[in-house]
Amino acid sequence: MYNNCSYFHKVLVAMLLLYPEVIKLPTSDTLVSKYIANDHKYRTFFTDYVGALDRTHIDVHYGPGEAARHRNRKGYLSQNVLAACNFKIEFTYILAGWEGSAHDGVVYRNTVYKHGFITPPGKYWLGDTGYPNSDTILVPYRGVRYHLKEQRLAGKKPENSKELFNLRHSLKRNVVERIFRVVKRKYQVLGTPLEYSMDT
Repeated sequence: MYNNCSYFHKVLVAMLLLYPEVIKLPTSDTLVSKYIANDHKYRTFFTDYVGALDRTHIDVHYGPGEAARHRNRKGYLSQNVLAACNFKIEFTYILAGWEGSAHDGVVYRNTVYKHGFITPPGKYWLGDTGYPNSDTILVPYRGVRYHLKEQRLAGKKPENSKELFNLRHSLKRNVVERIFRVVKRKYQVLGTPLEYSMDT
């Protein structure tokens, strides 16, 4: 169903044509989401938050000569895609093309210096611990319980301010994980390594 090159090409062309119309980085005038501004639980921590960023891996097929650098830490061949989204579950930036073995921090630095990823002054993104904590990315406390599933399975509530921060951070950062799931479910071609060149 999805191994038809003309179908794949049409989807790709449509996405590229829509990109400048739909995918827009926030500006200095971008308002904080009402879900944060109107909720004291989040307003305290995330006043100037404009969205979340993360990367995802898209399965790819490579010949033996290129396979090694595209092998990710889970052992399969992939392309590393960095994306940012806002709290309304809308992409605001996407950069594809990195090898599966590339580290989050390396990909992020490249987007900033070479691919136009601009964070408005005084604003920031939520990221996971693969990114550096900086004036543009806020990451959770390292070595402190973070994931919601861990909290729920342990039947525990946050025991200190760092755990509380990490819990609220994960609740807001997971918007980028949700948008990846939605896209991969809608465009199932992204879940199958097609045997076409990367140029195709």
